[in-house]
Amino acid sequence: MALQSHIQGKRYQNPVPTSTAITNMATLMWRYLTYKGKRSPLTPMGPFHISPAALQPVASEELQLTWLGHSSYLLELDGKRLIIDPVFADRASPFPFLGPRRFFAAPVQPSELPSIDVVVLSHDHYDHLDRHMMRFLNHRVKQFVCPKGVEKHLLRWGIPAAHIAVLDWTETFRISDTLTLTATPARHFSGRWFDRNETLWSSYVLKGRDKKVFIGGDSGYFDGFAEIGTTYGPFDLTILEIGAYDVHWPDIHMGPEKATQAHQALKGKVMLPVHWGTFNLAFHDWNEPGEKIVQLAEERHITLWMPAPGERGGLPEESRISYWWRAYK
Repeated sequence: MALQSHIQGKRYQNPVPTSTAITNMATLMWRYLTYKGKRSPLTPMGPFHISPAALQPVASEELQLTWLGHSSYLLELDGKRLIIDPVFADRASPFPFLGPRRFFAAPVQPSELPSIDVVVLSHDHYDHLDRHMMRFLNHRVKQFVCPKGVEKHLLRWGIPAAHIAVLDWTETFRISDTLTLTATPARHFSGRWFDRNETLWSSYVLKGRDKKVFIGGDSGYFDGFAEIGTTYGPFDLTILEIGAYDVHWPDIHMGPEKATQAHQALKGKVMLPVHWGTFNLAFHDWNEPGEKIVQLAEERHITLWMPAPGERGGLPEESRISYWWRAYK
């Protein structure tokens, strides 16, 4: 399997054949109307507050991560601070009054964020690309990194072209003398409103002085994880999505079972699950991904790192799990 991206006409293609269509809308609507599970917490969650250490003006030389909910987090390494897929909107939707709503407010206000060196974007879906945050960060950050095509959104929102690094798969952006970011394949799709796959989706390899991190973005499972692990690994940390999976879209999200397989294929040491516990995006209980990943990690001897929203920390030697959500079953 080639690691390079492929475009056919105007549409980017996945590295392996992938269904992104929901083929039986009648069945889907029936499930929507009749599902009896806990798609949302039964009681309010939070408020959560960011660790004061995450707000220090100078980023850590050692690997530090602060999860902000869903697939948004601050990542510090080699004295640089990155923010990944920052979504602070109340809804993952083009509309402020309609669409999946957050279970809890972000643990920090945008105005309280510390200095950020690089904004990293994995793709253009609403739960990963927040136009209000992009406009806000435009006045604070001088470097944005995105997959091919996503720059058209950033340019429309006023971000200067000189501040945007556009990467195809396998292309590398140098953040500093010791820190690089390389775009790698993912198995997903893209689109806002009615366009589909006219922009690329990516995972990333962040390589520092002595640490390597795999930033998974959104992806279904595919053999490319093993190829990425062989080419760029092993990884000190893999950040992989575990939520929003369903039998009607098995190719574009992994769920806990496949995510553990991806972690092992990538030759990961510590796994941090994201893309769950924040928005109602699928027909499973809101906390099911977290409960399953804890069980699977124990069975498969995976070192699991599951911080609460706003909690900052470095790589654990053994599994470190914040069970804050268990009070909201």
